[in-house]
Parts: sequence; structure tokens; C-alpha cells
Amino acid sequence: MNGLPCRAGVEVLCIGTELLLGNIVNGNARWLAEELAALGVMHHRQEVVGDNRERLIEAVRQAAGRCRVLLTTGGLGPTPDDLTTEAIAAAFGAELEEREEIWAAIQARLQARGRPVAASNRKQALLPRGAEVLPNPVGTAPGMIWTPLPGFTVLTFPGVPRELRAMWQATAVPWLRRAGLASGVFASRMLRFWGVPESDLAEQVRDLLDLENPTVAPYAGEGEVKLRITARAADAPAAETLLAPVEAELRRRTGALCYGVDGDSLASVVLEALRRRGETLAVAESCTGGRLGAALAAVPGASEVFLGGVIAYANAVKQGLLGVPHDLLACHGAVSDPVAEAMAGGVRRVTGADWGVAVTGIAGPGGGSDAKPVGLVHIAVAGPDGCRSAPVHFGSGRERSWIQLLSVGESLNRLRLRLNNGGV
Repeated sequence: MNGLPCRAGVEVLCIGTELLLGNIVNGNARWLAEELAALGVMHHRQEVVGDNRERLIEAVRQAAGRCRVLLTTGGLGPTPDDLTTEAIAAAFGAELEEREEIWAAIQARLQARGRPVAASNRKQALLPRGAEVLPNPVGTAPGMIWTPLPGFTVLTFPGVPRELRAMWQATAVPWLRRAGLASGVFASRMLRFWGVPESDLAEQVRDLLDLENPTVAPYAGEGEVKLRITARAADAPAAETLLAPVEAELRRRTGALCYGVDGDSLASVVLEALRRRGETLAVAESCTGGRLGAALAAVPGASEVFLGGVIAYANAVKQGLLGVPHDLLACHGAVSDPVAEAMAGGVRRVTGADWGVAVTGIAGPGGGSDAKPVGLVHIAVAGPDGCRSAPVHFGSGRERSWIQLLSVGESLNRLRLRLNNGGV
């Protein structure tokens, strides 16, 4: 009626050729998406553009016809390829002006850090006329809040995650609330599963996938499957109230397949179970080459219960450090249940751990045979109640690193089931 485009919601534009080339993972887009969801802000689109002025101008102009708010990350530094502010101004025919207060703050910040003040840093003090400064409390490059067209506002942030997050909490969140975009809240829960294909899990909960609020959606991860439950309500307690019965029903149906929630990992769940029991763990690895120990050591506080491990690739190391009998290796081969059991028992014995986990297999791409193909892995778990081992076939068509990753997950899951008085 008034000739203005009908705009809705928020879009995210991430800027940087390094993102397009895959040199770095675009964690900023994921983080912003989660933050917007937590605020109850409608978020319709994400886009990545390289450090190219004309393509950036075009992306901004197109967004201006679709959304109420455009959030950009990256391209606010002093180097020639930092084009964000310049391109956004050019998209609307606006001139840049130097803000003396910004330039003074940049100089003070650089001097306080003992860094030289270069002429190129002045570039960071340029903003379109009428733009509001979006302060950067932890870096030198400020962002801006600018409304170049009625009903369309741009908020710019640096690509450095630490700076983006500080600016978001200090300035952007209050602005979104004042603008009336943050209405209600989303709450979500991510249930994590191991040992079940995504299709099988989806079949078990098929009717729940049709819910409208909360919604339930399956996701495939790195060897695991996830179910995300998302609820929208007027406030956080109300959203949590909607989530609770759906989560309870999902857990009831899936039982021990569900190993954790949200930020849990198989390693963190296993370590917490050991901590509660007052018990310790050691590992012996052949085909995983230390990845099992690394997964455990990556969890903060792991040293309370994780004693260490042995990487025993060569048979001589299996014999010398873990005490695997030569006759056992000669009779069954390194990739076998008896050897896996001897490795698990050996690492438990030499470290004094309550539990020992061993993994030995053929990760490929070579080394397989008809009897023992690539992807065959034997996993043993030894504990106070005895030692048990069983093979798993991950398939010869998988990559070496993927077989190793699956072997780590399967090893931890078997220990988890034993600690919970179930499984093999």
C-alpha cells in the first residue's frame, strides 16, 4: 500500500573468502542461530559471501528486500580485503565519515596492548552517516547499527568469535528486544543416541515427528543420531514445561539407546559414571592409534578417573607392555577376540585401573582379507565382573578415519552399557 517491500525476520550474512574455501569452520553462523532461537527471533536465511565488494553489495541489497534485520559477521578489520562497511554503505549510496570518538578509542586500545597504531587502522573508524556505533569491548573493530531504509536495519560484527559474542550480549540483544523482534523464547533439548541407524530411530518415534509444538526432528551426527526437541512459549519456564513430557516419552521408547543430552559426549558420560562409582579406567589401542584416549582426555576433569593408555600397534608392544602371550597372537592373530581380551586385561593390570578397554582391528584401506576384512574391529571391556569381547563390522567401504571414529564410539558405548549393568 505504501510501496515498501514486505520484510520479515532476521537473516545472517557471513563474510570471508576463508569461509567459502573451507579454511575455517563457520561457527559464527551456528552460534548466532542458537542465540536467535533462544530469544524467540524469527530467523529465515543464512548466506556466505567472499571478500568481494560487488558480490557483497548485491547480497546486502537482496537481503534489504526480504528481511527486517541483517546480521553480518566478518570484514571489519584494517586490511584491504575488509570490505564490509564500505560495501554496505555503497549498497545504499551512502558516504562514509570518520568518527573521531571511534578513532580515539582504537588508538587507546592499541596503545594499551603495546601494539603500533598504523594508518590503516583509521579505516575501522569509518561509518555511514547516521549509523550508530556497536561498541567492541574486547577488540579494536567496532560494528554498527544502521537503518539505511525504512523497516530495514543492518547490525555488523567482526568475524572473531570472542568479539562477536561480547558485542552481541552487550548491545545487540538489548536492541533486538527494544525493536520488538525478541518475542517469546525457544527452548530445545538434544537427545543423543548410539548404536541405532537414523531410519530405525525415526521409525520408533514416527508419530512424535508430526508434533507442532514442541517439534521433534532427527539428525545424523558423526557415528551417532540425535533427536532435537524444540518448544516455543512466552517464557523459558513455559517452554521447558512443553519439552518435559515429550523428552520423557522419547526416553521411554528408546531406553538405553539414549546415552546423553545436549553437550554430553560418550566420553563425558562414561567418565561421569566412573566418577560416581569411584572407579578408574585405562585403555589399550591398536587400530585407533590413541583416538580413544584422546576422546577421554578432551573432557575436563578426566584425570580424576582416566589413568592413561597404551598404543600397541606392533605385536611386540602388545607382548612387551600388555603381556599378550605370543601363542595367542600366533594362533588367533592380532585382530581377534582373545587378543582384544588379553589387551584389555593387560592394560588394567599394568595401570591398576578398575576397568580396561581394548580395541584392535583393520582400519584400512589395506591389510584386509576374506576372513578379516577392512572394517572388522574387536573391542574388549575388562572390569571387576570379568572381561567380554565381541567383533563389530563397520564395512570395508568406509574411510580409515571414519572406522577409527566409529571404533572409539563403540568402545565407549560398550563400557557405558557395562557400567549401567547392561549390554555385552
